[in-house]
Amino acid sequence: MKSPNRIDLDQKQIDALLQRVKNQKLEQGDYEIIKGLIDTLKLLGQAVGEKAASIKRLLRMIFGESSEKKKDLIQNEQADSEDKDHSSTKDSPPKSPPKGHGRNSKDEYTGATTCKVPHESLKPGDVCPECGIGKVYPKKPKTIVRITATAPLTATKYELEEFRCNLCLQIFTAKAPEEAGPKKYDETARSMIALLKYGSGFPFHRLQKLQESLGIPLPATTQWDQVEQTAVQIFPALDELIRQAAQGEIVHNDDTTMKVQQLIKENKDKSPDRTGMFTSGIVTVRDGRQIAIFATGRQHAGENLEDLLTKRDQNLPPPIHMCDALSRNIPKSLQTLLAHCLTHGRRNFVDVLDNFPEECRHVIEQLALVYKNDELAKEQKMSAQERLEFHQQGSGPVMDELQAWCSAQLEEKIVEPNSGLGKATTYMLKHWMPLKIGCPGT
Repeated sequence: MKSPNRIDLDQKQIDALLQRVKNQKLEQGDYEIIKGLIDTLKLLGQAVGEKAASIKRLLRMIFGESSEKKKDLIQNEQADSEDKDHSSTKDSPPKSPPKGHGRNSKDEYTGATTCKVPHESLKPGDVCPECGIGKVYPKKPKTIVRITATAPLTATKYELEEFRCNLCLQIFTAKAPEEAGPKKYDETARSMIALLKYGSGFPFHRLQKLQESLGIPLPATTQWDQVEQTAVQIFPALDELIRQAAQGEIVHNDDTTMKVQQLIKENKDKSPDRTGMFTSGIVTVRDGRQIAIFATGRQHAGENLEDLLTKRDQNLPPPIHMCDALSRNIPKSLQTLLAHCLTHGRRNFVDVLDNFPEECRHVIEQLALVYKNDELAKEQKMSAQERLEFHQQGSGPVMDELQAWCSAQLEEKIVEPNSGLGKATTYMLKHWMPLKIGCPGT
């Protein structure tokens, strides 16, 4: 909606206009004033609605995703009755959690060291000390779990005894035990540093401070050196994982910004054509297994995906490519079966649900049928082909009806194209085929 023409009125003119409206004696020019007033109110309402949707998205970015399930978004009659039932019992004491709630069984401690403790006085076949008649026999041992703490990396100091001849001054040193090893940092220490950094997101400098406070210094620079030496040894495995990832049936990719000191310095010194820095995350699915690959540099996700797919077997069909609607996520010269996340399209309607409750409710309920079908397919453990056919029969008509409804909203001018609902509808139609392909199970 375009901005209305500006009309300046003082208080005296406004009072006169209101009086003419009240007396039903409008003059020439009053129509333009009233129309401008209505257009302004409509524009303000639209701006407030868009601002509310923007605040929703901001809160989601800061505090994470809240529930977007249909039952939480739309309070239907059944939900209202349930709420009334719950409110009547709101003052009742809370139920105690089931026995063992929140605890791990002894069998889940697979990494624990098992110490077998023999009885201090009995062995199998001994006479029962209680009745003096029967004989005791072994049963399943009672297990006690004791959890202690150690530093992420521990150290052992070996003091090798030395002697020196008082005549020839020859020094004789005790032989180091085998467990002392040939290097200060063994393979387990290097692997643990890498796991903490790249598996758990534990920064080098934070690990340095933790180790220092526990009396086992581990400088950040040393950590990097040790990880680098270890990484060289696993490059063949990395190359094979990349090759396997290129053969996946489904690929996902996306970008996030990243700061790289070397590239920042290059931007200042050389002023390259490209100054952006990104980390691309690529996840491929092959035979039910996921392989995650990360690439950091100046290339976008689509270019990194293109590099990966050059290693793909040419006899394989194009993979299903799941990404958002940004053009930089799409490889330029390699063919993929493009699919967009249907949840992203749905979320645009969730964001403006408060402003357009009836229309958004219709979309959410239609898509709920699709998600319900996918849930049934998973429960019945359908194969990929069975799941596809099931969705084509059950979800296909639902998606076709939704497409027709979205088209009618814009073509029949039921919705303002620049409103929040109009933008959500336009997004769905613009990316309809990729969103339909990205529909769960299809």
